[in-house]
Amino acid sequence: MLFISQLDEALGLSLQLNNLSNLLTTCLPAEQMALLSEAAAKLPRSLTLPSSGMLLVWSLAALLALAVLEQVKYQFGRMGKGRRLPGPSYTVPFLGSIVEMVQDPHAFWERQRDYSTPGLSWNSIVTKFTVMVTDPATIRHCFNHNSKDTLLLDLHPNAKMILGTRNIAFMHGPEHKALRKSFLALFTRRALSMYVEQQDRVIREYMDRWMTAQDAQPGQPMEVRDMVRDMNCATSQRVFIGPYLDDPKAVKKFTDCYMDMVGGFLTFPLKFPGTAVWRAMKGRQYILQVLEEAVLRSKERIGRGAEPSCLLDFWTQQILKECQEAEAANVPPPKYSSTGEMAYTVMDFLFAAQDASTASLVWVLTQMAEHPDVLERVRAEQQAARPNLDATITGDTLAAMPYTRQVVKEVLRFRPPAPMVPQVAMKPFNLTPSYTAPKGAFVIPDIISACRQGYTDGDKFDPDRFR
Repeated sequence: MLFISQLDEALGLSLQLNNLSNLLTTCLPAEQMALLSEAAAKLPRSLTLPSSGMLLVWSLAALLALAVLEQVKYQFGRMGKGRRLPGPSYTVPFLGSIVEMVQDPHAFWERQRDYSTPGLSWNSIVTKFTVMVTDPATIRHCFNHNSKDTLLLDLHPNAKMILGTRNIAFMHGPEHKALRKSFLALFTRRALSMYVEQQDRVIREYMDRWMTAQDAQPGQPMEVRDMVRDMNCATSQRVFIGPYLDDPKAVKKFTDCYMDMVGGFLTFPLKFPGTAVWRAMKGRQYILQVLEEAVLRSKERIGRGAEPSCLLDFWTQQILKECQEAEAANVPPPKYSSTGEMAYTVMDFLFAAQDASTASLVWVLTQMAEHPDVLERVRAEQQAARPNLDATITGDTLAAMPYTRQVVKEVLRFRPPAPMVPQVAMKPFNLTPSYTAPKGAFVIPDIISACRQGYTDGDKFDPDRFR
């Protein structure tokens, strides 16, 4: 009871009750006060709270009730017309299968695929009811719906903190469609040919570095992923913002901040000074500052009639044209035409170009090492299409490489750079005629499963399937 008295004294509960009594006495009629006084006389004279033991019992009972309610909700969520979704019989309360997923991600997702391929299966991940989709037609159905009334892309828990809420991945509706339409000018034959030539120069530079590093330690294996990542980062910067990132110190800091942003996705969602997420957010601020300066320089340069020299210039050219059309029609210019919005979108391009492209390039090297017969055919085609290997690769040169193109297509099928594309159901969503995902469900279209289906020996690497 001493603890209860100390708690009462610390919180001032008795004092607050006395103040409330005085207030009621002042404001309420005499008849109502008499009734209240009679009821109050029947109450205990002093405030008593449950013992610590009872509080513990009640807390455990509440947790147990929540755990049971969660499992019941999951069992109802997996029910369709005629049958339940395959999956685990039950999951760990509140945590779900997150521990299994973190300990061995590959084995976890392979087990999940085995529940139903093609088809649907369920699981839970940290209180999230999750539906994995392995059927290609249903996956296409998911990708055809992106709105606040159906499905929305649901990225990493740190994504909005690191990328910001204005990221293109979080956009939908007419604004999103208008923005994507403005990108068409970035992928014309002329623009793509320029990108290829710029990439060729950067790649040759980095391959010279690789050979120098290998010569310094002959016969020793070298970890290739980081080398490919650095090369890919340099090609992205050159293609996207070209001459506007011309200060070597700024390039170094820009790249470091970019890597801080990537590192922010590999940690817990804690946003405090000194944490990886905090460094990622600071990195984004610097990158946007550099990109805003690049956008201003591009607008000034293209506005003078200069020819585009990078992706940003092609987009600036298109946006200036749209702004002139809006002015002639006496309507506001597109929202994405402001310097800040353009900088944000270019940052999205840079980020989207990094990990997926790096993964695909690493898989290309891996498959070439594991299939020397394929590598030999690629080399023979290169020597035929490029008699002078020192000449810069152009768009026309790429057209003379059908087998190399087959290899690239097969790598993208065999090891998709984006293996899963998680989405969240904003409302109950009909995945199939017999199953509706509940509101709030985590829907995961599995690209790996889809790419293995419909092909002969889909688990085999075979570029000839694209002849």
